[in-house]
Amino acid sequence: MNIRELRKKIDEVDARIIELLGERLSIAREIGKDKRTEKRRIEDRKREQEVIEHVKSLAREKKIDISDEEIESIYRHIIAAAKGAQGIEVAFQGEIGAYSEEAVFNYFGTSVQIRPRETLEEVFRVVEDGEVQFGVVPIENSLEGIISRVYDLLLDSSLKVGGETEVRVIHCLIARPGTGLDTIKRVYSHPQALGQCRNFLKHLNAELVPTYDTAGSVKMIKEKGMTDSAAIASARAAEIYGMNIVAKGIEDNPNNFTRFFVLAKEDSTPTGNDKTSIAFTTKDRPGALYEILGEFARRNINLSKLESRPTRQKPWQCNFYLDFEGHREDRLAREALENLEKNLIFLKVLGSYPLAVI
Repeated sequence: MNIRELRKKIDEVDARIIELLGERLSIAREIGKDKRTEKRRIEDRKREQEVIEHVKSLAREKKIDISDEEIESIYRHIIAAAKGAQGIEVAFQGEIGAYSEEAVFNYFGTSVQIRPRETLEEVFRVVEDGEVQFGVVPIENSLEGIISRVYDLLLDSSLKVGGETEVRVIHCLIARPGTGLDTIKRVYSHPQALGQCRNFLKHLNAELVPTYDTAGSVKMIKEKGMTDSAAIASARAAEIYGMNIVAKGIEDNPNNFTRFFVLAKEDSTPTGNDKTSIAFTTKDRPGALYEILGEFARRNINLSKLESRPTRQKPWQCNFYLDFEGHREDRLAREALENLEKNLIFLKVLGSYPLAVI
């Protein structure tokens, strides 16, 4: 059989694959309709992992010459398309091209319907009101620390943290074509992005202007025809808005990651590889925090994060934000949380969710 005949066979196989993909997406749409009718959560990470393990097993059983990694990569894309077919809508703060949009795609795949919003408050509101199923918000940066406003909003909201994802942040200095480093008088970006590029910016001798969004800064410079200004944002933002990258990788530290929370009306079911986030206020007595942490230590529950923020109710009183490994429904975690509740002024479980895949 010559190469032309073999290619014809490949075309025939591709036609069958496309037909089967269409059938799979059609079934996914029906599942999405049922989930919305029954008001069930569309995103189901446990089910996704079951599908991945099933197809890996099938490939091994049928002795197909393909690695587990390759089959998983293929099916991750298929699953992402299926989620889009089910009608997943996700809100994020910022413009198209923002790092939050990248976080949405990291977690849900590129087939989902995105809903940009101007403020973090708007993201929370549209999920609470049921206008979209999910929201994605930044919670902390590896260089600049926590996004305090998000923690404050989580305390006041009925929403749960149902997932997390991390984005490697590579900042670019972006300007209109023809603008060079020596002509830049102002740099616009989100305060977090400006803070993450201090070393580069201090040699630029330009005014730093905080804005609500990285990609929004690029869009503004383009629309206003600002030839003496630049923005700090992603390379994708430069591409989207047809702008020029003056300098790339300008962040102070290459280990620059931003962690994002996925917001939903319910958190995730246990997967066996989970994390739980809680907020609490201790009683005002010596050793109070030590006693709380002991509840986890005695049960060999690993803590991955501990932060404090003012309560805004009493001077110098703090809320603590803690992440621990495990799901709130796990026996040991449930015991720890029950004991904590007896010894705290305030306790809120923000949500349990699968650990981020990096």
